[in-house]
Amino acid sequence: MDPGEKHLGIALCDPTGTIATPLKIISHISRRLDAAEIANLARQNQVEMILIGQSLDEDGYATPQSRRAERLADAIRQQGDVPIMMWDESFSTQEVRQARVQMGTTRRKRRGHMDDFAAAIILQSFLDRNMGL
Repeated sequence: MDPGEKHLGIALCDPTGTIATPLKIISHISRRLDAAEIANLARQNQVEMILIGQSLDEDGYATPQSRRAERLADAIRQQGDVPIMMWDESFSTQEVRQARVQMGTTRRKRRGHMDDFAAAIILQSFLDRNMGL
């Protein structure tokens, strides 16, 4: 998932762990309610692990956004027993914008939320890095 201040992007991968696909965007309400909805989605989709994007600075250190993501991860852990892993999400939103430009998406259509696509990019980078493990 791609945790933002206003929206949380959610993506899933196929059963083979090869391809990430955007699932939905959740509007941020509160950490507790967001965690409950994410845990519920995990149960509904029988996920084996929740991957949360964590924004790190250029030296690999935590940022205020990554600390917020960690607190959300802790809240999700309290909702169930699905393992949670943090993953560097740096530049995922910029990658989505770039991809949409390359696809010829009009500027007007690019203004919408891209959090679910950013979540798919985060998940795909994890899948690509960990193929064969």
